[in-house]
Formats: sequence, structure tokens, C-alpha cells
Amino acid sequence: MESATRGGTRWKRFALVMVPSVAATAAIGVGLAQGALAASFAVSGQEFKVTAGYLDGHGFAQYGGVDMGYKDLKGDEKVARPVAISTFRNASITDMCQSVVTDVPFVGKVTLRLKAGDKGTAVQAKNLYLDVSELDANAKFTNIDIGVAAKDTDEGSGGKGPAVKDKSILPNGFAQQAERAELTGVKQKAWATTAGTFELSGLSMRLLRGSGDGIECY
Repeated sequence: MESATRGGTRWKRFALVMVPSVAATAAIGVGLAQGALAASFAVSGQEFKVTAGYLDGHGFAQYGGVDMGYKDLKGDEKVARPVAISTFRNASITDMCQSVVTDVPFVGKVTLRLKAGDKGTAVQAKNLYLDVSELDANAKFTNIDIGVAAKDTDEGSGGKGPAVKDKSILPNGFAQQAERAELTGVKQKAWATTAGTFELSGLSMRLLRGSGDGIECY
């Protein structure tokens, strides 16, 4: 591995995240105040899948956190889910797909699948926060710092990433940051995504009967 602070670093199957949740699509083109913290909400009881051909992110940081959300699709019980929070001040994403499967009574499994950024214009996001549980990808990082305190990744404190997301993190806990993060061949599972501004070019959303290969993103 190259220097942790100079040049580029390449890793495969590195645990970070990208691309938006279905819930975020309703806010296309609508931004929070510049530099504001990520919106706070109770996470649904459904994890979703995401793929992307390429993500080019600038002002990257990653640290651990906790998402509070509903245990399942019925009832009001909530649980805490550990997540890796990956953040970008700016991100450009091509060939994005996301999908979530719901078992509908009397109908069976139905997949909501969304695609964008696959017609020559990339998806654009500012102040992007992604709460992920697993990811496979090829990754390249430029001028990366590994082992910094989470609170010091905040650009307001001289860090490289956007404002630290919320109080669910350990402020002195392990984190990493980089001037640039490039990911290819992304496959991930996530619980939530928020962004200051999120623009999906060529947005296509479909409801499909069934699940699995050829229906979900992967």
C-alpha cells in the first residue's frame, strides 16, 4: 500500500458507500442549506441494494455511526443498527441503480428499481452522507489519512470531509479521510442516504414483479 497521506491508494472490496436511498429520490433537486448537517429521520425496516459503474467523490470522510430505525415492516419497535457513514462534499456517479423488495399481501414480492446517470450525464450530489452495511468495489484514494479522529474530518475543523453527520458517532473514534475517492464496480447494501443537493439525470423508476437476478440491481 502506498503512503497513507501522499499520492493514491488502491484497495479492492473496501467498506465504504455511495448512491442514494429510495426515500431520498423525492427530494431530487431540493437542497438543505449549504453545509447543513444531514437530515434526521427514523430509518425504515428495509435495507436496499445499490450498484454504480463509477463514483468520483471529492472531500471524502468515513466513520462509524448508528442508525435508529424500525425493526421490521410492522409495528413501532425500533432498533439501533451500526453503519459505516461515508461522506462526500461533492460526488459524481454514473450508471447508478438502486432497488428494494417488498412482500405485498396477495401479490407477492414486488421490486422498486430506480436507475439514473446512465445516459451520458452523471448523477450529481453535494454534502452526501451514506449509511452502509456492506460494500464491494474497487477503490482509489488520493491523499488519504487513516486513523484520524472522526470529529477532525469536519471541514469546519480543518478536515477534508463535510460537516460531521450527527451525534451518533464517537467524536474521538476511528475515521479516515481523503481529498478524492474513486470507486468502480460498486455493489452495496445500505439503510439510508441524505444529501444537501441530489440531482438524478435520466431518472427511471419501475415496479417489477418478483426479485433476484434481472429484477433487482444485483
